[in-house]
Amino acid sequence: MDDIAFLLNGTPVRLRGESPTRTLLDWLRESRGLKGTKEGCNEGDCGACSVMVTDERGSRALNACILFLPQLHGRAVRTVEGMSGPKGELHPVQSAMIDKHGSQCGFCTPGFVVSMAVAHKNGARDHDDQLAGNLCRCTGYAPI
Repeated sequence: MDDIAFLLNGTPVRLRGESPTRTLLDWLRESRGLKGTKEGCNEGDCGACSVMVTDERGSRALNACILFLPQLHGRAVRTVEGMSGPKGELHPVQSAMIDKHGSQCGFCTPGFVVSMAVAHKNGARDHDDQLAGNLCRCTGYAPI
């Protein structure tokens, strides 16, 4: 199998010998210890595992539970752990979630933060559409 090279939170990564069917979610949690990306449904429906993937087409929020490692080659991946600024300052989306009390149990929060950060980066204003792939069982969505 060929090497898989991509950026993870701004740091170059080169993988060799990984199974082509290993998901980004499993790799992040098991091999990198990045537990902020959550496993909710493991079917691509809930958005708890959302990560930002950037390539020549721009940035998108994608579900890490259905994204296989070879699909990352040549792309940049940003997890919720990589959302803060260079000096550790919160991303504007993270600050807004805190200010508006947009989290209760917190399980879905990382996925919402990533999806909203992608929308923020892309200048999107249709927030309902941007968050259509994220589910929350606690907040009733109004604070988010």
